[in-house]
Amino acid sequence: MKQLAVFNQKGGVGKTTTALNLGAGLARRGKQVLLIDLDPQAHMTSVLGANPTDVQASMFAFYRDNRALRELEIEWPGIGHLIPAHTELIKVDSLFGKGPNILNRLSQGLTALHEQKKDRVAIIDCCPFLGVLSLNAVFAAECLLVPVASDFLSLRGAQQIEHTLKALEPVLKRRVERRYLMTRFDRRRKMCFEIQARMRELFGNDMCETVISENVAVAEAPAVNKDVFSHAENSRGAQDYAALIDELAGQGIFKLA
Repeated sequence: MKQLAVFNQKGGVGKTTTALNLGAGLARRGKQVLLIDLDPQAHMTSVLGANPTDVQASMFAFYRDNRALRELEIEWPGIGHLIPAHTELIKVDSLFGKGPNILNRLSQGLTALHEQKKDRVAIIDCCPFLGVLSLNAVFAAECLLVPVASDFLSLRGAQQIEHTLKALEPVLKRRVERRYLMTRFDRRRKMCFEIQARMRELFGNDMCETVISENVAVAEAPAVNKDVFSHAENSRGAQDYAALIDELAGQGIFKLA
């Protein structure tokens, strides 16, 4: 199982949108996909229209009740499966933040799941702040994808993540592979190109060549409970996410059929 986490410490950068559309695009390429909603806001879960009222059917039960991840999966037609979030996830930091093994909890759960679902890609939609949940995702991920909206505050959030990852490397005993992705890119705005140039200086080869354009279809799709491919498969947004999948596959992040 390939495990990729989508994270930025700033909200509004297209984190959930990117996780959703990566999953949908990979499913269209024949991959088995598992989406994991690790955000108490449960935006990913709401796109499916599956907001769980029973906390025992959500990711919170994985942490609180030690339920296996396979028991929490629900089908997402056209994509694969989802493990939904619940607002109770906000309590994970206060309940388990001091536990010695908590940071590896998700990694261990995915390892157990890997024994049964070896060919899947797991995409983790993280919460937009650094805490137990997002660190769980970082510890579990083979690659971290950092969406950066085309503004300077989003860039600052990406820089904070880079500092965090470098600080974690002695603990993890490995370099976390990461890619920085520009989103909401508007070619009419000079600032977008200025931020792009600055990102190239800061992140070098860790920056994606693909950019996700500011696009109506990308913004509309979640509102109608769809990914961009099923909503408007010929849109610029769908083309951009398809190009992103090709780029990541070319770098060995994903293996396409």
